[in-house]
Amino acid sequence: MKSLVLFFVMAVLWVLWSGLYLPLLLGLGLASCVLVVLLVRRFDRFGHSSVPMHPGKGIVTYWFWLIKEIVFSSLQVTRIILSPRLQISPRLITVVAIPRGEVARVVLGNSITLTPGTLTTDIDDNGIITVHALTNESAEDVLSGEMNRRVGRLEGKP
Repeated sequence: MKSLVLFFVMAVLWVLWSGLYLPLLLGLGLASCVLVVLLVRRFDRFGHSSVPMHPGKGIVTYWFWLIKEIVFSSLQVTRIILSPRLQISPRLITVVAIPRGEVARVVLGNSITLTPGTLTTDIDDNGIITVHALTNESAEDVLSGEMNRRVGRLEGKP
């Protein structure tokens, strides 16, 4: 069943992203999807250990929240850039990651970087994340820990 779902998802994405519906390309796409499914089955990557983070249905809620944060931060950064006085106060801050898994920490670091005005510069082995913030307001948003807690919940932490 998992093989069929994987094949279906890859085939749909192939068709949507390619935008070309020539028989040759559709055949090559079909062949590549079948090859990937066979390789995944051969390497037994459908096991529990191959997915270190099991977000479940909460990931959709997180995506919508993250998109809202990205839009809101984009508007803030746009306002700062268009301001005649360019009121920035760049600083480096450190945050201790709530998620313990590597994948969840990467999700947190990427979520911080996707939000305009902040950039993850380092994630060490102890879960310390170093972030460059463009303004004090964006630094306070990261330090508030809301994103950290939400990613922690994706990992299964309260």
